[in-house]
Amino acid sequence: MAKRAAKQPQGLPTREQLLEFLQGSDTPAGKREIAKAFGLKGQEKIALKRLLKDMAEEGLIDGKKTAYHRMGGVPKVTVLRVVEIEDGEAIAVPENWSPDAPGEPPRLTMREMKGKGGKRQPALKRGDRVLSRTEETDRGWIAHPMKKLPARTEGLMGVVELDGSGKAWLAPVDKRIRNSSPIADLGQAEEGQLVLAERIGRSERSGVKVIEVVGDPLAPRSFSLIAIAKHGIPHVFPDEVIEEARRAAVLPLSEEKRQDLRGLPIIAIDPADARDHDDAIWASPDKEGGYDAVVAIADVSYYVRPGGALDREARKRGNSVYFPDRVVPMLPEVLSADVCSLKQGEDRAAMVCHMRISREGKVTHWDFKRAIVRIEHNIAYEDAQAQMDAGTAPMHLKHLWDAWRLLAKAREARDPLELELPERRVVLDEQGQIAEIAVRERLDAHRVVEDFMIAANVAAAKALEAKTAPVVYRVHEPPSREKLIALRDYLATMGRKLSLGQVVTPGLFNRMLKDITDDAERAQVMEAVLRSQMQAYYGPANAGHFGLSLGSYAHFTSPIRRYSDLLVHRALVDAYGLEQPQPKGDAKLPEKTGLSDRDRDSLQQVSDAISQTERRAMEAERDTIDRYVAAWLSGRVGETFDTRITGVQGFGFFATIMGLGGDGLVPVSTLGREHFRYEEAAQALVGEDSGTRYAAGDRLKLKLAEANPLTGSLKFVPVDADGSAIEPRGNRQPARKKGKYMAGRRGRPGNIRHQGRRKR
Repeated sequence: MAKRAAKQPQGLPTREQLLEFLQGSDTPAGKREIAKAFGLKGQEKIALKRLLKDMAEEGLIDGKKTAYHRMGGVPKVTVLRVVEIEDGEAIAVPENWSPDAPGEPPRLTMREMKGKGGKRQPALKRGDRVLSRTEETDRGWIAHPMKKLPARTEGLMGVVELDGSGKAWLAPVDKRIRNSSPIADLGQAEEGQLVLAERIGRSERSGVKVIEVVGDPLAPRSFSLIAIAKHGIPHVFPDEVIEEARRAAVLPLSEEKRQDLRGLPIIAIDPADARDHDDAIWASPDKEGGYDAVVAIADVSYYVRPGGALDREARKRGNSVYFPDRVVPMLPEVLSADVCSLKQGEDRAAMVCHMRISREGKVTHWDFKRAIVRIEHNIAYEDAQAQMDAGTAPMHLKHLWDAWRLLAKAREARDPLELELPERRVVLDEQGQIAEIAVRERLDAHRVVEDFMIAANVAAAKALEAKTAPVVYRVHEPPSREKLIALRDYLATMGRKLSLGQVVTPGLFNRMLKDITDDAERAQVMEAVLRSQMQAYYGPANAGHFGLSLGSYAHFTSPIRRYSDLLVHRALVDAYGLEQPQPKGDAKLPEKTGLSDRDRDSLQQVSDAISQTERRAMEAERDTIDRYVAAWLSGRVGETFDTRITGVQGFGFFATIMGLGGDGLVPVSTLGREHFRYEEAAQALVGEDSGTRYAAGDRLKLKLAEANPLTGSLKFVPVDADGSAIEPRGNRQPARKKGKYMAGRRGRPGNIRHQGRRKR
């Protein structure tokens, strides 16, 4: 039996007592020895088993079936926290590393995480907690993930508040977090400041400590800073990256292995406030009723070469992130907004896709070249549309529209998914305050550029397939059977049928929506169809693009802002022999511009990582827009708005303001005194007495009750026909006599006798 220094306190031990006991044991102690030492019996032994399991998952002990002991250094099984993504690989540190331990905590490279049956799990992201097996190798520490654990730091960004006694609390900025946390270590933070914090212990009652002060939470342009900090978006370029970008920016353009297309009147059509211009287009009629076209894309691969500091940083960021007040670019500004940007009148390096568009709108031939281009004109969508509408457009702009009409004909025949998804646009004034929030207008000019880009993306995928080269596909899988069953059950509640025996295509959904004449019902079905769709991702295995109704699709057209496109460019360089001569006089830059061996070997890993950074960017952008909308609406609390229900749960429903956006909660308690039953299949709340129904897609008037700019959350309350708020369920009137029952009294009615056993 293990020796121990002294008699142990009796009863279920704390973690600290158990660790002290195990550390003092000269041999591993099993559950039996532990139970005997602490005098545990019956239910206490079951609780001990749970405690040991928890401690093993937390990495505090090495859990075996028969023996436990405290481990030094990095435990063989421990909880790791992902601190960053490097070259597509997750880098983690031990979560329970003692601050008293000598040196910095070791950095472990996470190996690929597998699910049940070997199924690939979602890529790990910064902040994830993972129970892992660890291994020290000649190349450093390696971790083999076993299980992803719940986040402990989620929502730990907030504003410092002091209560009446002077105690500091962290008021969260995440609308999903309802409660404030006590601050045990305030650091240099002051009341009212926005801070980042982390938990001190496992229990929420242990409090948090402030690790970074962000600043004034409601200052102009601070909402994007909140999102950047909360989501861990890298936004400061290291000095070595800036230095490499400066060296790359002065690379000379060699005409060797580059087409000279400076004589073509190529046009870049972009948003009026665009700072980087990835793409430009040109078209000219041929003699067979079709068009010859060129899609010119910034040749980022010439400047951002695999293996350099610039490439590592771009891979870590994955994409640019766009906020109303700023852009967090994937590449330093000297490249993204200058040398790589296709600016009017400037010679620029480009990767071009030559296409032939038939009179039926099909792309019958394509070829990829490196080129030198000189953009004829940078023009805003609105200006291009105005020139076309007024009949004053130059001939090369008219040719683009005519070629697009052919592409649109082929698109219509393809019948991709058509969902009306309005995009909110936040316009700020010079002081950073909101000047306007509106839905972005959808013009033919947008469709022209979009269809040319789709055609080039398809051509890039097929061109690489023809050479059996690696491809980073943009994949959008068909809806899963589970999602289709949920959609079928939902449509059945509306008297509509969805047969699962047929092949599900985007056209099936389109026809379903076209058959609905009632706007409210159409909105309901559109919301349901949107919920049934899978999330798109990047990957080297092709599964088609369901939404666009395409068999092969890759992102090629935005390498300034998407790392996926840069990888596709590099693959084209290799597949079509487009490597450039080595620049003279700069031995510090990597030589090659095609795919590196590491790119090829880790394509799945990199694809997973950039899919994750894309989702991170989407969440950050959405959070920021929500905060701006809430700030803008904070002065309109009490007003009534036309809204549409976007989601229903048992606790209430969510609604968005028509034409504006801004999702808000309507708690079920505000719907009146009657009980509302949640019907999951129908996505509806139904009043049991009145039959009043609130369902996804319904349009109704709601009064804005709260608007919190800090969290981006809104709260609505329903109104009666006369515009007055419905009395909430919780606002009971004093008890009054009504028949033989007391209305408004809580508890068992007086005429019901207790049926249980009488206490003696």
